[in-house]
Amino acid sequence: MEKRVALLSIIVDERDSVEKLNALLHEYGEFIIGRMGIPYKRREINIISIAMDAPQDTTSELAGKIGKLEGVNVKTSFSGVISNDE
Repeated sequence: MEKRVALLSIIVDERDSVEKLNALLHEYGEFIIGRMGIPYKRREINIISIAMDAPQDTTSELAGKIGKLEGVNVKTSFSGVISNDE
């Protein structure tokens, strides 16, 4: 199965969506390489970066689910390196 490394950039404006976001990230946890979260108290938002190594469809599926959450914006960047490892 072809896998690509990707970065999800997430900005959370709506505090009530954090629990749902964390549940989604837990669901896709096997594909997550690392996570960095920055609470920006001055603007009352959270900035989150998620590094993934997953099939492109899986990454896009997660990004789509995240994007449907109220007050959450997500953008995805894919690396050009494709691997066939498991």
